[in-house]
Amino acid sequence: MRGMNVISFLLYPFSLLYGGTMLVRNKLYDQKLFTSAHFKVPVISIGNLTVGGTGKTPHVEYLLRLLHYKKVATLSRGYKRKSTGYLLANASATVESLGDEPFQYYLDYPAVRVAVAGNRAIGITRLLAQFPDLEAIILDDAYQHRRVTPSLNILLTDYSRLFYQDLVLPAGRLREFAVGANRADAIIVTKCPGTISQEQTLKIKKQVVSRANKPIPVFFTFYEYGKLVPCFQSSSVSKKVLLITAIANAKPLLNYLQQQAYDLLHHYAFPDHHAYTESEVAKIFADWQRYSHNNSVVIITTRKDAVKLMAPKLKPFWKTAPLFYLPIRVAFVKDQQDFDAFILNHVASKSKPENN
Repeated sequence: MRGMNVISFLLYPFSLLYGGTMLVRNKLYDQKLFTSAHFKVPVISIGNLTVGGTGKTPHVEYLLRLLHYKKVATLSRGYKRKSTGYLLANASATVESLGDEPFQYYLDYPAVRVAVAGNRAIGITRLLAQFPDLEAIILDDAYQHRRVTPSLNILLTDYSRLFYQDLVLPAGRLREFAVGANRADAIIVTKCPGTISQEQTLKIKKQVVSRANKPIPVFFTFYEYGKLVPCFQSSSVSKKVLLITAIANAKPLLNYLQQQAYDLLHHYAFPDHHAYTESEVAKIFADWQRYSHNNSVVIITTRKDAVKLMAPKLKPFWKTAPLFYLPIRVAFVKDQQDFDAFILNHVASKSKPENN
């Protein structure tokens, strides 16, 4: 564990209290004193022990592409959405009604059933009632949602802040003690540098497996960035950029832009899941006009932010300002075929007649 600073030291007693509460809660679920729903359909949970971004959305998308030939649904709580209860995405859905990440799944994976529900057990029950032929359900950010016992629990941890080096809230960023890794069936170390060595992966693997207290597979992934995609009208791409993000950790994106020799004039860094206002976008548009000479400056954002910036009330600002999003995909440092087989074999085994 990394050394504590003064603030973390002062907050540590509260971390013990919070972590202890979560530990008791998990014990009650483990001993079946609290009810947890099981389902016959394969239910794959993607989650983490840490508050903030570990790359859940790109990894959910990886599974959606891997299982593209199956009848698949995703279920999220729909963080910061303006609706309540269970909601299935349809043509009238908006980023406000679903939340940014579920709305992104709905736009980019039209064959996938996308739903949101605060109570995932109710959400899965409703999904199966509407679509009894579903062959897999992907739960987004449900590692602490013990009302459902997934058939496969995948734990993500960010390479730059590995869960076993962190403290529980409020002294650190963990949602529960690191021993919570024992619920994982596989662990993925995300956002790894391209230069990660075999020695480093073996060292990390030893640490995370010891916390899981059982032999489980450990995988290592990184981001691959695609070509810039225009959100509206097509225009030429300049190396001079304004960057807009409302994500938990923009450092990998900033590193990529630097490596690609982009001239970052300004970074508008908003809190994760931020809902953009017209006044904020008007300010960015005014800045673009001030920076730009003959349209020599472009505005770059993430896919998750693009679905919010493209909202009808904000569209007028992009009639002249060139807005692009930078797509990302998960890639494996090694063992991609092993991971794919791990997922596909699980879905196949859970889909056998004797399991229905």
